[in-house]
Amino acid sequence: MTEKEKMLAGELYDCGDPELMKLWNQGKNLMLQYNNLDYSNKVEQSKILDELLGSRGKQTQITAPFFVDYGKFIHLGNNCEINMNCIFLDCNYIVIGDNALIAPGVHIYTVFHPLSAEERFCKNVNNENFLFAISKTAPVTIGSNVWIGGGSIILPGVSIGDNVTVGAGSVVTKSIRSNVLAFGNPCRIIREI
Repeated sequence: MTEKEKMLAGELYDCGDPELMKLWNQGKNLMLQYNNLDYSNKVEQSKILDELLGSRGKQTQITAPFFVDYGKFIHLGNNCEINMNCIFLDCNYIVIGDNALIAPGVHIYTVFHPLSAEERFCKNVNNENFLFAISKTAPVTIGSNVWIGGGSIILPGVSIGDNVTVGAGSVVTKSIRSNVLAFGNPCRIIREI
């Protein structure tokens, strides 16, 4: 099993693997191009997003700056709006449904490290002087017609159902069922909507 396959399967993997580093550099370079592009240049923005993302639906907009690990593992539905300063650490799949609103400064994480400090690092075979963190991943799924409030953080393995509103500043540590308002740290369901 390759390190990329381990990463997407949620197993411990080496972040410094040459194949992953190549994909990571490609994603970072495309991200840099996108973030430095004149915002009125919609044609070039669209070309870069098509190359950067795994997929995106019609009428999906991302306001720069936008930050990713790879980009390739992000799949967006139709009519999504991702506002500025969002960070998507896509070391596993991030799938967002149609008509989603992602407010400024939202962080979506699919990657985490072992709790034990001794297990957290391994030597990179290409550069013995630099220790890479050993990581694990879990996908994040966000349904359709969801609004994620500004500054919220969504942790690995979380699923958010359809028609959900997550209040600003929430830390979403557990999955949330459809048709609810949820907020807080940790985020919890407040009421049905």
